[in-house]
Amino acid sequence: MTGIVSILILLSVFLPVFCVDDGLKEELYIKPLQNGHVYIHFQFTTLWNTSRDEPNFFEHFHLFPKPLGEVLKMWGVEELHLSLTQGLWRWDKWDYPLQEAPPGAELWAWFHKDTLDVDEAWKNLINILSGMFCASLNFMDAANTVAPKWSFRPEGVSSHGGFKQFIRYASLPREMVCTENLTPWKKLLPCGARSGLGVLSNAMKLYDASYSSIGVHFRSVCRDNSTLSTCTKTSVELRQTLSIVFEPVLSSKTQDWSFKRLFNRMLNNVCPLAESSNIYVDTTNERVGEPSFSLSPEAERVETFQTPTGQDRQLAVYNVENYVGYNRVLNIAAKYRTNLEYKPPVPPMVSAHQFQTGYGQEKGGVLCLIYNRSPTQTIPVVYMQTLPWFLRLYVHTLTVEHFPVDMHVSVSAKGNVTRPSNLYYVPGRDHQQAYFLEIPLWLPPGTVTRISFQFERALLKWTEYPPDANHGFYVNSAVITTPVPPDWSLPRFTEIKAVKSSMFSRFGDLAVLRIHTEHLLVLLPTPDFSMPYNVICLACTVIAIAFGSIHNLTTRRFVIYDPKIHKGIKDKLKALLRRVFCKKSSSLDDGKKDQDARGISHHVRSDDEAFVEKSGQLKDS
Repeated sequence: MTGIVSILILLSVFLPVFCVDDGLKEELYIKPLQNGHVYIHFQFTTLWNTSRDEPNFFEHFHLFPKPLGEVLKMWGVEELHLSLTQGLWRWDKWDYPLQEAPPGAELWAWFHKDTLDVDEAWKNLINILSGMFCASLNFMDAANTVAPKWSFRPEGVSSHGGFKQFIRYASLPREMVCTENLTPWKKLLPCGARSGLGVLSNAMKLYDASYSSIGVHFRSVCRDNSTLSTCTKTSVELRQTLSIVFEPVLSSKTQDWSFKRLFNRMLNNVCPLAESSNIYVDTTNERVGEPSFSLSPEAERVETFQTPTGQDRQLAVYNVENYVGYNRVLNIAAKYRTNLEYKPPVPPMVSAHQFQTGYGQEKGGVLCLIYNRSPTQTIPVVYMQTLPWFLRLYVHTLTVEHFPVDMHVSVSAKGNVTRPSNLYYVPGRDHQQAYFLEIPLWLPPGTVTRISFQFERALLKWTEYPPDANHGFYVNSAVITTPVPPDWSLPRFTEIKAVKSSMFSRFGDLAVLRIHTEHLLVLLPTPDFSMPYNVICLACTVIAIAFGSIHNLTTRRFVIYDPKIHKGIKDKLKALLRRVFCKKSSSLDDGKKDQDARGISHHVRSDDEAFVEKSGQLKDS
């Protein structure tokens, strides 16, 4: 009977875990870039067939990380996107990434429609994520948070249709990303960094690269792969991404690369919890149409697919399970047949750059250039910019101009001025709210669009400056959002049916491309913080000199001094020495007098004796 009870107890504990319907896929994408760099993208996808409508939603965890799941359930988070990035993605040189991210930290989240206080939920969410990922996300306060209207839309199934009152967005361009952020990210992986593709996440190599970015993306997706309008059952999806750009030529003086050279590690096992573990190497040569390097070991298969523009591309596919185990390790290496001749890379169809204009410390400006290199297609975009409250934006100075794409656009150049048909502007409030600007635009074919506006620098209190105030203040990157047309040859939006990877698929009609520009460094009027130190030193010196004299004059008691009565130490010392020397001289004089007296007495005594003797002789005669 006792054994039956024990079995029932064990079944009640472990049966819910075994009944969890979830799965894990590990994927790695490697693409040699045109300028000799190597782009590497990890993606760990956890799909859990559960939804918020089910009674046991986020209760029995198996592969989904429990710390993150409890936070998402507690604060009603419907969709979450977090990125921590070191470096700037070079759009003109590296083409489009599989997962875009701005420098520093970026966080945006959609909340469920039943959330009563979105601001309070956002505040608690960033505080918990700040401690979970060892980042300074707690600085994403109300003065740094905005609610975009057009730039960010739900990427999954939404309960509210994308109303802006349920979204919050914030970024920290100055956030320094290091190993202390990578370690919590690796702990969320079902197999951690002990097995599977997570073994390659060597922090010593990742943060020695030209670009590195980690991300956590959570959303709800349709379970039956139907459209959003006809979706009846949903599942939750968690994607953990890691993007790196290495420069092999800089470290090894050759363009050849391998796992051992890039990560200083090799794959020796697979994650036992993963359904699949695949590696994709883009072997398409951008110049001559044939592979310019050979892979070792050879790939299990090579998939050839055609992009919507008619471009043929090739992917070498490795199933990690077939290459590791039984004392075997996987070290994919690329050996170039000839030395590459690096040429100026072909820029992408749409790119953007941001600059700071003006001089002095009173007023300034922001200038953004958006390029449309398509010769025939007009592209719709949404320009989004956030300015801190101490940079007071002048909306009346907003100007949108178009120039030919091959023209060098300067600050003083004059182009075709256009007026935006719509504008979403939120004015800032001192210490409370940032300035926010969203502009929908149409980019004519073969043009560069210049967006410029002016701002005024505010004076801060001396307690509001950071420790390195003269370094300046960072301004967020501008975000350019555009829907991806069907004829764009982007690997991330091209579905490869033979590969069946979530990295190369398009989710309905929600494929959008976000381009993040450079962040700006603005100098504010900064007081001389060394002056208080100088003032303190001078004041203390003056007070010490003046206070001592005044204190003596006001507190000392004046008494008539008689040298005969009141003798000082010097007089007492002289008197002591005088007494000592006088005593010695007097003792010497007394001794001499005694000797003289003894001599006189002896002489007198001798004369008396002679007289007596003589008197006795006379008496005898």
